[in-house]
Amino acid sequence: MPVFDFKEKAKEETKAAEVAVTYTLSTECPHEATPENPILVLENGDLARSRHTEGTFSNPAVRTEFAFADGGRADIKVLDARFTALLKWLGENRIRVRLTGESADDGYRVYKIREIAAAGGGKLSAEDGFLQYMIERLIASDAPAEAAGEDDAEKGDDMRLTSIASITDFLHCAGSTLPEEIRLWALRNLAVARSNEVTGEERRHAQRALSIMLNIRWKESRFPAVDPEEARRILDSELYGLDAVKQRIIETIIQINRTHTLPAYGILIAGPAGTGKSQIAYAVARILGLPWTTLDMSSITDPEQLTGSPRIYANAKPGIILEAFSAAEQSNLVFIINELDKASSGKGSGNPADVLLTLLDNLGFTDNYIECTIPTGGVYPIATANDLSAMSAPLLSRFAVIEIPDYSTEEKAEIFSEYVLPKVLGRMHMKPEECRFTKDAVERIAGHFAEGSGIRGIEQAAEHLAAHALYVIEAEGAKSVLYEAEDAMAVLGF
Repeated sequence: MPVFDFKEKAKEETKAAEVAVTYTLSTECPHEATPENPILVLENGDLARSRHTEGTFSNPAVRTEFAFADGGRADIKVLDARFTALLKWLGENRIRVRLTGESADDGYRVYKIREIAAAGGGKLSAEDGFLQYMIERLIASDAPAEAAGEDDAEKGDDMRLTSIASITDFLHCAGSTLPEEIRLWALRNLAVARSNEVTGEERRHAQRALSIMLNIRWKESRFPAVDPEEARRILDSELYGLDAVKQRIIETIIQINRTHTLPAYGILIAGPAGTGKSQIAYAVARILGLPWTTLDMSSITDPEQLTGSPRIYANAKPGIILEAFSAAEQSNLVFIINELDKASSGKGSGNPADVLLTLLDNLGFTDNYIECTIPTGGVYPIATANDLSAMSAPLLSRFAVIEIPDYSTEEKAEIFSEYVLPKVLGRMHMKPEECRFTKDAVERIAGHFAEGSGIRGIEQAAEHLAAHALYVIEAEGAKSVLYEAEDAMAVLGF
């Protein structure tokens, strides 16, 4: 009588139930999916595939393959390592998708995957765009996608994670795009948001915190090189003179190019009011190609405005700093901190300047509402101040200080003619020949504002005179206006 081997039978059943993995993983992980850098490669088989094809991925417990809507099947040969969890999710939920790819010698090279709403098919966990949103997060491109005709409507840029279902699926499929500490924080908060053992208020706060944090693209703190010549061109177009200031900024750019990281210290631009400090800060943000946000320290008197309020309160909310990350939707950004010398004038429960220290150290910032340390390695602070003596030593030590001297009368005259007036005329859609000034007129205007600091006075004068010239042209039918010195001063009321 033959002996039945239960152990051998169990091994065979286990082997049959194992996933039939057909692919090799690609770890190149490019930041843009193209036919040359596909998301996955399918076997061509005997049938040449068209650019677009539809179907479903097989349940991964059976086989790693794609079932075409026309009845054919093809094994997955190569798969971008970042997409294994996503394809498993698509297969388990039988989501019908549309693939875009190109046939090549090595197979059908798929570089786009989109969901298809089909009667009786799998249902996505969120509104249209969720799958594309996850794919974009997985690819994590630093550059904006180029317009591509029919593809424009398929981008997931406007998609946001708000529901528990979409948050759950995102963490399952694209959680690897998050820093490890945020991923673990998200899992803990997701447990709270789904728990029946906490109050509805606690669940609501947890879900809101998750939505805020997961809609931020947490990027690596590695920065691409910036062309120093282009940086200089931007500075020259924005600022007259100030060669020493421009040199310091170019030095910072070259340092970033060498290390691909931000300098250890931010920039503090100090000088009299109206000398263009904020203008310099915005120019640096443009040069770095980063989104920017502004903190006006003259209006922040309570540290909680920066740190947010704890969730124990029904009306709790995040602070201004976290809201800035949320508005930018990414972790690499420029914080322009205006009037930093006013940061020490806090009232009540603390000093806003102390809160800024943790942000400026790039060691992580903790928001009371989120209850998680936010990585700040991609934050570059650029501050402005009128009076350095009003700042605390600890705060001042976090910056490389660039002092801006006031302009001479001759420099103000040059700035009026070459920088301020052309910008004002451009803003009013006026031609240069429609509003002109004699040399004496420019010198008289600059001389009138010689005693005041900065260039706001001559900016306001240019705005007033250009508006007057536009009135004369439109209301009185003049072709152009030429201001003599006395005419200009009369219009300005001096």
